[in-house]
Amino acid sequence: MPRRTPSARRSPFGSRLLGPRDQAPRALRIRIQVLLTVMLMATHVIGAVVVWAVSTWAVPTPPPRGAMLVALAIGVPAYVLFAVVVVTIWGTTSALRSLRWATQPDVDPDAAQRLKALRVPFSLTAAQFVMWMGATVLFTLLAVALQPERALATGLTVGIGAVVVSGVSYLLTEFSLRPIAARALSDVRVTERMRGVGIGSRMIIFWVVGTGAPLVGLVIAAALSFAPGEDQPSLTQMAVVTIVLCVIVLVFGFLLTVLNARALTTPVIAVRDALREVEQGEFDADLVVYDGTEIGQLQSGFNSMVQGLQERELIRDLFGRHVGKEVAAAAAALGAGEVELGGETRTCSVLFVDLVGSTTYATAHSAAEVVAVLNRFFGVVVDEVDRHEGLVNKFMGDAVLAIFGAPVEHHDHAASALAAARSMAVRLAAEVTEVGAGIGVATGQVVAGNVGHEQRFEYTVIGDAVNSASRLTDLAKDVPGGVLAAWDSVQAAADAGSPEAGHWVEHGETTLRGRTTPTLLAVPREPGTSGGPAR
Repeated sequence: MPRRTPSARRSPFGSRLLGPRDQAPRALRIRIQVLLTVMLMATHVIGAVVVWAVSTWAVPTPPPRGAMLVALAIGVPAYVLFAVVVVTIWGTTSALRSLRWATQPDVDPDAAQRLKALRVPFSLTAAQFVMWMGATVLFTLLAVALQPERALATGLTVGIGAVVVSGVSYLLTEFSLRPIAARALSDVRVTERMRGVGIGSRMIIFWVVGTGAPLVGLVIAAALSFAPGEDQPSLTQMAVVTIVLCVIVLVFGFLLTVLNARALTTPVIAVRDALREVEQGEFDADLVVYDGTEIGQLQSGFNSMVQGLQERELIRDLFGRHVGKEVAAAAAALGAGEVELGGETRTCSVLFVDLVGSTTYATAHSAAEVVAVLNRFFGVVVDEVDRHEGLVNKFMGDAVLAIFGAPVEHHDHAASALAAARSMAVRLAAEVTEVGAGIGVATGQVVAGNVGHEQRFEYTVIGDAVNSASRLTDLAKDVPGGVLAAWDSVQAAADAGSPEAGHWVEHGETTLRGRTTPTLLAVPREPGTSGGPAR
């Protein structure tokens, strides 16, 4: 079943409306221009309709009459048309012109450009607020001149509309400009809030816009009902006022709460999905940082954490390649800064392999050719040792020392070493034809552990089995098939119940250099046959 793509990868900016992360600069500019213009226009039109509805039905004042009605019929559409078409389009175009660097390829912004990009929502919101405050002053003065009893209600309702529309405009502008903010914050570690409106301030804006402003309108309506005059609102009128304002609170409060929830939960969900990827060992997760507030700190902090994990994983991989995964795991199991020099005595099997005629080959060929042969030789050796659950402990010139049964316990280490030796001999004969090789296997007690100094040490094994394997390797170079093992290894495999012992036969005995007692030898029953992993 194909793996589901996390939402952070599908919608890096929190919404498909904002497009993919790697969209073309021209497409990005057009997308943002359209989004900003449409959203801001819709906000102003809806705001104007709501203000008209509130001032007509929800405020207990006389309806517009005579010259005031004519002035509103002409002035409101004209002002809305001017404000929406001229101010909105001009404002968005000017803002994008100042952000031209963000819609051009391969342009790195400086600190001033980054800060300006993060402040664009403020600039556009300020322009919308000024426009609405201009409407507040204009229509309040018209009411004072033509119908004074409507002046207070007009000023208050349009003023509240200015707050509501400006708040919504800020939120929509910030949403639309996320791709620009992401480019401004690319390659920047967000360690502190880079602009004024954080999560706390944003929550206050949502409350003021969705709840506070309509409730202020309700309070104003109640206060106006106590004003002296002939046109006192009836109980029915006050009920209508209350119902209209409560509906506005419910509708706008719900919509703004949804916007608030999405604004806060979308990046958190993206972090959660990315964390799941990291838990599964996928350290290539990368979040788009598109916010200069605490949300941006969370996104940037996650990316820094993943970068650290990538570096640690790289070091662990390199460490494992240098010393072997088992040794690396054993070292990682120690506490931070702990170094355990010395070792423990255990029974294991040792495989030693050495090239035959490598010196002669090196004198007749270039250094590059010699290195190529060595790499193919080492590749076969490492592959077979790993396949049989052993550890390549050392590369010594053109020789290799491998261990079976340390540092990880292996109940059938002898059989694994013998099977690896047989398979290795077959592959070397077929894949590294330029030179020959001798392979020796011995089993016995060794001391396995860290040897050296606290500042520089290595994991190794020391003991008679290591020396015996080295001596057997020299003798194996003169044996058909190039493989020679101590009979003790075959016996250990037989004692463990492994069928690998059946692939070996006795091959006389000899007294190895440095020893006083003879060693019984063994060779593969059928030289040139490979052995699979021992069971």
